Amino acid sequence: MASASLKLSIALTCALLLSSACQGLKVGHYKKTCPKVEAIVRDEVKKFVYKNAGIGAGLIRLFFHDCFVEGCDGSVLLDPTPANPQPEKLSPPNFPSLRGFDVIDAAKDAVEKACPGVVSCADIVAFAGRDAAYFLSRLTVKIDMPAGRLDGRVSSSTAALNDLPPPFANLSQLIANFAAKGLSAEDMVVLSGAHTIGVSHCSAFVSDRLAVPSDINTGFANILRKQCPANPNPANDPTVNQDLVTANALDNQYYKNVLAHKVLFLSDAALLASPATTQMVRDNANIPGQWEDKFKKAMVKMSAIGVKTGNQGEIRKSCRVVNH
Repeated sequence: MASASLKLSIALTCALLLSSACQGLKVGHYKKTCPKVEAIVRDEVKKFVYKNAGIGAGLIRLFFHDCFVEGCDGSVLLDPTPANPQPEKLSPPNFPSLRGFDVIDAAKDAVEKACPGVVSCADIVAFAGRDAAYFLSRLTVKIDMPAGRLDGRVSSSTAALNDLPPPFANLSQLIANFAAKGLSAEDMVVLSGAHTIGVSHCSAFVSDRLAVPSDINTGFANILRKQCPANPNPANDPTVNQDLVTANALDNQYYKNVLAHKVLFLSDAALLASPATTQMVRDNANIPGQWEDKFKKAMVKMSAIGVKTGNQGEIRKSCRVVNH
């Protein structure tokens, strides 16, 4: 009887947590089939990130945007084709701002030279997101990233629009959006901390943060107004740093910015909309090392969303096109 209840408990945990162990993922998945893969990807990421820290922020965002649409399956990498003219990468949340595709191409090329046909693009995206976090955190965020994902064959602009949380989302929308992917409210607060790096186009926040009354800090708003046009458009839509204090460091400064009302998006400000999430923000801002530890766990948890196995996926020869 105890054995049956234990099995039920494990099944429920798998269903609730989407844990990587339940998805057939494991750390060191390529130990025998492609032992150098993680070092190869890390070297490629390092080259790009040390030239431009923004690419590192782009790789973490690329990983998030891949996992939230069709699961962590490399579907965000697929280029448009006559049969599928509107893949994820052309969806408004992704185009033209999503970056890092060239890093994934370079890593895939290097991996294919070492171990042809063995490593999925989905796993390369996961490794690249992990490595970007490592370099941008000054080598403090070390994530044991499991692998074993297959690449998906479906990529839809509409799905990306429906599944990715918009910058104007309120707290209940954010919690529901993450819950739909098996992630908790705390996971949402922790993963939002990635907004401590990278840039945003003015068009993503001007209309609902600067053009109308909001809780945004007056001095911060004035800085943004000097950098952003009052009515951004495709011909005039500059970018600004998401974190003006430590722009190129993956650290807990974001939470200090949230408390000071110095954040760009309504979805950032929304973290103060309930006592529970406000306390999470305070703890992440004030307890040294807490956010970094939670971020590592949340990244691994996110990495197991909707993983493809068996005949659900493939290992693409090129990350930009499905195999024929």
